[in-house]
Amino acid sequence: MIVCFDIGGSAIKGAVATSLEDIRPLTRRPTPLHDFDAFVATLEAAFEEAGVRPERIALSIAGVVDPDTQAITVANIPCLHQRPLARDLGDRLRMPVLIANDADCFALAEAGLGAGRGHRIVFGVILGTGVGGGLVANGRLINGDGGFAGEWGHGPAVAATAGSPPVAIPAFPCGCGQSGCVDTIGAARGMERLHQLLHGEALPSHEITARWQAGDAGAARTIEVLVDLVSSPLALAINITGATIVPVGGGLSGVAPLIAAIDQAVRARILRKFDRPLVVPGECRIEPGLIGAALLALTGDDR
Repeated sequence: MIVCFDIGGSAIKGAVATSLEDIRPLTRRPTPLHDFDAFVATLEAAFEEAGVRPERIALSIAGVVDPDTQAITVANIPCLHQRPLARDLGDRLRMPVLIANDADCFALAEAGLGAGRGHRIVFGVILGTGVGGGLVANGRLINGDGGFAGEWGHGPAVAATAGSPPVAIPAFPCGCGQSGCVDTIGAARGMERLHQLLHGEALPSHEITARWQAGDAGAARTIEVLVDLVSSPLALAINITGATIVPVGGGLSGVAPLIAAIDQAVRARILRKFDRPLVVPGECRIEPGLIGAALLALTGDDR
């Protein structure tokens, strides 16, 4: 029996798992942001609720781990930031601890139980608050040790112009320290930034997509530019990895016409031609982070 966790900046979601067919959710608990002792106690409270001490635990978390030092970068939870988290938790809880990036866990879940079933190479994409991704081959993460593979959202890859007629796109600064990352113009915050740039109007992403689907010309222009900017780096990632399916998670994955537009643009820009959808909404609609973490813990191997 294992316990898996999906660690977010506001809440910790947990589950008890004995197999992928038997995953039982636990009570959702607030995430202690500044107190590591309180963070450990929150995990231990989940063990008490489960009624038995697990053999090991696995965490899905929005961060990356330095393969050399094992220190995790997770800026939204200060008590974990730059800490060798797997080691420190293992020492405190006296059990093996596996940690994976949340996008990696999404990709694992989709490869095992979602849209990626039957595909050898699955590139899972997150279009939520920001842009992320994870790469799975033959059912295993390409580099579970770190969470860097598949992170197509970072790196100076955004085109200087986009749309028809073309509009100049600034190299917006990114939270990773670089400028011009896909993360700055893709997904929800990027959509809002582009709409402000194009129209001088501050709107939340859900309002922009709603207006677009209702036929609003300004919102349509924003979506056109976003699709143009996002599709080229995603097509390059698919060419490099050879992925044959790209499940999408995050908030924008629920906007089916947007995913279809990205799919159409991506398939026009890759070397291999598909006569079926390639970029598709993820199918693990309930807690893919927990499912991916459960896969890590049940196999006992994060690579």
